[in-house]
Amino acid sequence: QVQLVESGGGLVQPGGSLRLSCTTSGILFSMEAAGWGWYRQAPGKEREQVASRNFGGITDYAETVKDRFAMSRDNTIVYLQLNALKPEDTAVYYCTVRTRAGTSYWGQGTQVTVSA
Repeated sequence: QVQLVESGGGLVQPGGSLRLSCTTSGILFSMEAAGWGWYRQAPGKEREQVASRNFGGITDYAETVKDRFAMSRDNTIVYLQLNALKPEDTAVYYCTVRTRAGTSYWGQGTQVTVSA
């Protein structure tokens, strides 16, 4: 059973930083993962892609977060480093993993609020 659990969200002032973690279980990245990434959804808006990577490929970032956010992976944990945060970065952040069989799994999300 594949599970993704996000953590690390919270309230931060503009200009601050957070590191989100996505702890995965039930999947072997080296053998089963085709790609992974982070999405976010702000109130009243559609879910949008923040960062994504195919296995063995490079990471793509949304233009709105490029040079501020960085995604990395350490074995079964996928991280998203958020720097120079802006109020418009406020959203629920979700991680996702796509398997080579074509199934996508999602976590429950973690809230990031950027406010003075």
